[in-house]
This record gives sequence, structure tokens and C-alpha cells, in this order.
Amino acid sequence: MIESYHFGHIVIDGKSYTSDVIIFPDRVQESWRRKEGHRLISEDLATVVTAEARTLIVGTGSYGLVRVPKETLQYLKTRGFEVIVQTTAEACETYNRLSKRADVIAALHLSC
Repeated sequence: MIESYHFGHIVIDGKSYTSDVIIFPDRVQESWRRKEGHRLISEDLATVVTAEARTLIVGTGSYGLVRVPKETLQYLKTRGFEVIVQTTAEACETYNRLSKRADVIAALHLSC
């Protein structure tokens, strides 16, 4: 459960993080980096596509600066994912609402 989020900081199940994260049903991947900074490409999601989950929530930052190209969305779709792209604050709310399902992952950019 995401307890709080504000620019550059998130608390998940009582633990604080100050770098981007991917929340899996059973763990949190800390210090998640994208190869092209504010552009999400398929390589950035290698750990996601091998997971059992089928819903991916992408938090694009406080101001929504991370871009998810059509090619990346198509890549995820061909692997059976439903993808929800929102600002990180909205993505946190969506994740908490859907997290009762075991098949939800959230990839969250915490800053801009």
C-alpha cells in the first residue's frame, strides 16, 4: 500500500523511498532508472514483462514529464498488459484502489 507520495518521496508499506520505484505484488524494486531519462522504452521494463501481473500503472512524475511512446505501449499490449498512464499522484491513488488484485504493478517516477 502506498501511504504517501509527494515530489521525490514515497512511502510504501512503511518504508520511505527517494528514487523511482517499481512496485510488484511481492516486492519493491528500488532505484529504477530509465535508459532515456524521461522516455519510457521497452528495455526499462524487463523485470515487469517477466512478472505474472497483467496490469501496469505508469506514474509519469509530479508534472507528467515522463513520456510513454506508442511503441512501448504496443510492446506491453502484445505481452498481454493493460497499461494505465497517469501523473504519479494519480497513479498512486489508482494503485491503491487496484492493489487488492495480485496482478498489478506500478512503475513510478517520483520527481518531475
